[in-house]
Amino acid sequence: MGLFTQLVTLPIAPVRGAGWVVERVLEEAENVYYDPAPVHRELAELERRLLAGEIDEETFDRREDELLDRLEEIRARQQG
Repeated sequence: MGLFTQLVTLPIAPVRGAGWVVERVLEEAENVYYDPAPVHRELAELERRLLAGEIDEETFDRREDELLDRLEEIRARQQG
């Protein structure tokens, strides 16, 4: 960019900076949302609770289906 362009666009610099910050926050939120590790941990915890008798088979099946659907969504996004 030339000096003139920088001077003319200087008033909108804070907006560009804020936009950049919003993009970084969105990227990190997507990384956290699409991380399969917490889903795997939750599946393991769910199985532990079933074996310990803390939840019944119906609750286990329903929650397991939800988590497996979530993993499928994550894998589909990772594959493009």
